[in-house]
Amino acid sequence: MTSVAEVQRAVESLWPAATAEDWDAVGLIAGDPADAVSRVLLAVDAVAATAAEAVERGADLLLVHHPLLLRGATSVAATTPAGRVITRLVRERVALLAAHTNADAVDRGTSGELATMLGLTDLAPIVVNRVDASLGLGRVGDLPQPIALGDLVRTLASLLPAVAGGLRAVGDPARQVQRIAICGGAGDSLLRERAVAGADVYITSDLRHHPASDARERHAAGDGPALIDVSHWASESLWLRPAAEQLRAALPGVEVLVSDIRTDPWDFAVPQEEHAWH
Repeated sequence: MTSVAEVQRAVESLWPAATAEDWDAVGLIAGDPADAVSRVLLAVDAVAATAAEAVERGADLLLVHHPLLLRGATSVAATTPAGRVITRLVRERVALLAAHTNADAVDRGTSGELATMLGLTDLAPIVVNRVDASLGLGRVGDLPQPIALGDLVRTLASLLPAVAGGLRAVGDPARQVQRIAICGGAGDSLLRERAVAGADVYITSDLRHHPASDARERHAAGDGPALIDVSHWASESLWLRPAAEQLRAALPGVEVLVSDIRTDPWDFAVPQEEHAWH
């Protein structure tokens, strides 16, 4: 029998909690460490749909990327979305475990996986981890050959799961780019990092108006990268399958499944025709 505690130890060996960022909240969120685990489900988010999927597919543990209680809580009553998820999982004896920035930091993490899919070479973290200098947030590396920015956006569109919002970009589509910086998930806090500033293009998610506008102006003046903004969920979902492979190897007696549910928050988008301002 494999226990929740043993799964937690396997997760810790693959994605050490010590390498998580100081503000993060990784590890066991709910569940009894002594409970038996024969099936694990991986998902990016712990939401009502993935909690229901875990129950329906007979999982004993739900391993997610995003911690459900990252901002802290004074109650987990079933009167809030997080409380309903916790209540459902506890009632059904499904443990909940999170690997967040500790899973971002590794080579096969959210940024490293996309970098590998793009064929980047000479990879290095954007921000070196305080515990292990070989790990860190984001990745920067080089394409084997330069490519037009527009073609890179189209390549990304083919690699990432489709979502309502699509992809957005800043820069000349015909401009050749080769040095690529990537931060899976929200990454505008890294815009001023030296590795990002020295790249030809920066791929990340959740770029806010003011940081993106400032970066656009600097890029237009020849200082800083072009930008590609992709779905937060889509970029981080790339971690799930390699994570499942690693867990299967670490826990040969446990079945490891990957969620089929897309937890990108947007349902649809309406294209707008360009028009002149009056």
